[in-house]
Amino acid sequence: MEINLQIEKAKKGDQAAFTFLLNLYWNEVYGFMLKRTENETNAEDITIETFSKAFDKIASYNPEFQFNTWLIAIAKNVHIDLLRKNKSSLFIEISEDDDRKAHNIADTTPSAEDELITEQNLSQLLQFIKELKPHYQEVIQLRYFQEMTYQEIATKIDEPLSNVKIKLLRAKKLLAEIIKDNR
Repeated sequence: MEINLQIEKAKKGDQAAFTFLLNLYWNEVYGFMLKRTENETNAEDITIETFSKAFDKIASYNPEFQFNTWLIAIAKNVHIDLLRKNKSSLFIEISEDDDRKAHNIADTTPSAEDELITEQNLSQLLQFIKELKPHYQEVIQLRYFQEMTYQEIATKIDEPLSNVKIKLLRAKKLLAEIIKDNR
């Protein structure tokens, strides 16, 4: 089955497999959290954190359970942690070892979204970027206009490296959709 194959590839660090799983399950996890939180920003932040944790811990995924069930369980725990902390910041500290593992996921090969973004006229591209939510605008700006590394972005916005990667994946996908819709 395609999903199991992608999960196995993701366990071996395949960036395309992570992207496939993110794209496949984003709406389900986000929709679930939106119903629970009734707040788009919180739902999005929790979804980003969920995928970040899932990709960090994918080796522990037990195939006896549905992958989406595993993701929802992680999302519930992230939400509970958020409620417990009851702070404006939901992001947790990850260990240097976890950070190193996430850092090894980095893939510099341009994706279809990267190529689409690069092809666009700059002024038109800037207009499309303005349609994104501010936190997505920020990571796109830092990565593509200031040419920062993932690690530099993580340091600048004070978030774990894995969250930065998920935000960039999501931002590129949303931007590519905006570009396609405006063609």
